[in-house]
Amino acid sequence: MVVPYEGLVGTMGRRPGLRSRAADLDRADAVLARIIPSGSLEQIIYRVDALHRLEDRGVRVMNSPRAIERTVDKFWTTALLERCGLPTPDTVVCETPDEAFAGFRALGGDVIVKPLFGSMGLGMARVSDEEMAFRVFKTIETIRGVYYLQRTVEHEGRDIRAFVIGGRVFAAIERTSSGWRTNLSRGGSARPIQLSDAWSALALRAAAAVGAEYAGVDLLPARDGSIYVLEVNGIPGWEGLQRATGLDVAGAVVEQVTSARP
Repeated sequence: MVVPYEGLVGTMGRRPGLRSRAADLDRADAVLARIIPSGSLEQIIYRVDALHRLEDRGVRVMNSPRAIERTVDKFWTTALLERCGLPTPDTVVCETPDEAFAGFRALGGDVIVKPLFGSMGLGMARVSDEEMAFRVFKTIETIRGVYYLQRTVEHEGRDIRAFVIGGRVFAAIERTSSGWRTNLSRGGSARPIQLSDAWSALALRAAAAVGAEYAGVDLLPARDGSIYVLEVNGIPGWEGLQRATGLDVAGAVVEQVTSARP
């Protein structure tokens, strides 16, 4: 059953519970969180709080609300990856255009600007000269956004999406593109790939760093032979992965969510 967040009603007092018109979620065996829809800060906090409440009352929630909070926030994700010793691109996060310009220059004048919250490559821009930096940073300033800058890593137009479920790499695809963005939703193409033990270990460590039971881990092989962990998506899509590999990804996710609590 699909239950939209917008219809959730939480009650306390004589009849405590979390329900919608279609379901009493307190009685659910398990909940698979598939998206945190955009909305006001209050709406987003309430939606994640609802997941926390379900988990506190013993409902199986996957991924856990804490893992979702970590992975929807690129700053928090990157900080956790760094703390665990995983290779990530040099990154600057700040709130003022002056600090963003300083970060832009410190990162070599060629950066990828990403929204702090976002997926599928939406809202990303490659900034490689100061005039463009001025325009992009001023735009972010007008919406009172946060500047998240990563040094551009030169690569061969490909990256790896490893799909981790239950402490193992279930499948992986190589995504290719003629540009710097390889997201399938932005025009990239995919083929199945068998990861080396070293790359599998990186993906598993990244998922563990954010506490995710299942995750899409993006690995970027650089031209110099090094490899970076770019992102960990705690609410990953799998349509492209399933189409490229022919595997029943949805079935594997359902099997994990209905398994015993980890």
